[in-house]
Amino acid sequence: MTVGVALNATESDNQIDATVRLAGEAAAAGLRSAWFGQTLGADSPQLAAIVGREVPALQVGTSAIPVFGRHPLTVASQALTAQAATHGRYHLGLALGTRLLTEGGFGIPFERPAARLREFLTALRQLTETGTADFDGELLTAHTPVPARVPGADTGVPLLVAAMGPQALRVSGELADGILPYLAGPRALAEHIVPAVTKAAEAAGRPAPRIVALVHGVVTDDVDAVRERATDALAFYEQIPSYARVVELSGGTRAVDVAVIGDERTVSAEVRRYRDAGATEVVFSGTEIAGDADRRRTWDLLGALAD
Repeated sequence: MTVGVALNATESDNQIDATVRLAGEAAAAGLRSAWFGQTLGADSPQLAAIVGREVPALQVGTSAIPVFGRHPLTVASQALTAQAATHGRYHLGLALGTRLLTEGGFGIPFERPAARLREFLTALRQLTETGTADFDGELLTAHTPVPARVPGADTGVPLLVAAMGPQALRVSGELADGILPYLAGPRALAEHIVPAVTKAAEAAGRPAPRIVALVHGVVTDDVDAVRERATDALAFYEQIPSYARVVELSGGTRAVDVAVIGDERTVSAEVRRYRDAGATEVVFSGTEIAGDADRRRTWDLLGALAD
């Protein structure tokens, strides 16, 4: 099973330089992939392209770009450029986003998200696989009066979705290559998420989907203090219905309840639980929360589990 890590260098003097350095450390520890979030800061496909060029041992991916406020033509251009830059090691993650960012940031009504995701994926698949698009939907239009092909990216781009709700899982199973659930514990994966997306993929005649489970966690001896920090760091997600729902389905009441915080034995056991629940890949995030020493300790363990 592939094991990776989400890289976060937003507190550094230069995020790009620091991210490349961290990626080198991740590869040296034996980790297989590096993933980059998308907020309103650094452009995640561009960051992935840079890291992929500088650290060729890693697969790189974005997790995840909201479909509101973007267009398939521009996202395809970014993704295909990153794919060419990394010689086939780039993975594109998409998300529905949140009402807070969509309406508060972009001024776009957060309406019919599953329908928008369906149309976005349909047009994007055409673009990443053929370099052209001929799509007219209710919410999106995508045509290529000039070619959108990027030489060097002819193998296409794996399309993943940060899907956890029933409608998004159905769309992802039918149209994407896999999913990127976050804050979904093993129980939610095994009982709700994996069966739903697998059933949709089978009905659409698609291969079994990749299940890339993003797990907030760290190896540390200072469990109580780190859990307190994680409680504050993850509280934002409790305001978002989709995350609150999946935390509850996982058996928790607060987001921190699905965080993995403890010694090597504890974290190893949780990684195995995710595998047993159907995860094909595990990506740890938040590993910087306890400081550099515990981050390196976490990466060393995860790298060993990736072998």
